[in-house]
Amino acid sequence: MPAFICTTCGSQYPNTDEPPGGCLICLDSRQYVNPAGQSWTTMPAMRRTHFNAFRRLEPGLMGIGTFPSFAIGQRALLVRTSAGNVLWDCISFLDEATTVLVTALGGVAAIAVSHPHFIAAAVDWSHAFGSVPVYIHGRDRKYVPRMDAVIQFWTEDEVLLAEGLTMIRCGGHFPGSAILHWASGAGGAGALLTGDTLQVRPDGRLTFMHSYPNMIPLDGGTVRRIADRLDPWPFEAIYGGWWDRVVAANAKAVMTHSVAQYLNAVNGQLAEE
Repeated sequence: MPAFICTTCGSQYPNTDEPPGGCLICLDSRQYVNPAGQSWTTMPAMRRTHFNAFRRLEPGLMGIGTFPSFAIGQRALLVRTSAGNVLWDCISFLDEATTVLVTALGGVAAIAVSHPHFIAAAVDWSHAFGSVPVYIHGRDRKYVPRMDAVIQFWTEDEVLLAEGLTMIRCGGHFPGSAILHWASGAGGAGALLTGDTLQVRPDGRLTFMHSYPNMIPLDGGTVRRIADRLDPWPFEAIYGGWWDRVVAANAKAVMTHSVAQYLNAVNGQLAEE
């Protein structure tokens, strides 16, 4: 029985003879059902048409993304540490070449997911590397499309995955939306791996939304709480969920400006800059 994958959002479902009747993720207000109708694929079918590419983003950080772009097009991040590698967020595609290359880079000791849109094929990825734990915040349990023994729901506001790697629940986009603070990132100045808990905009600043494709904003109080939650943490860089969504320097100042701009906008006080 295949594990069907939604072609719109990239979420993988449990093994069944027939595709699910609908996609849990796409039926939520944060996503959407393809206007052409719900459609599905499988990993074997994708292996005839897709491949994964790797890009070194900085020492200790490797991006992994699927080509041609699939579903929402995010890329995963492999953080390499002496205590074991952590895969931050996940993608829908996995093949033998990817498994060989990731193994050569030290394998995967744990998978950490910012929010349900980026679970993708995390269960298959986990099983490929020894059934490693997949960390998802417990507040997002009802949005998980494929339950498995490897999924570990955490309930705290923070969880230490390895020395210098801390998951921090920020909320906002999803109740359990989280970021990963990487203390050694950006040359030791610290980096945030954010998925789209914080979304890097095309202009290099940030925004904060309940739904990105449906353009439903968050309220100002929630955005203020996200900013306050991250204020004690040092960071120079922010890596969003896509190849081109990176704040390479001065990320703390960028966040301060972006939060102020966002709050002014939702409060009706945005003036031309």
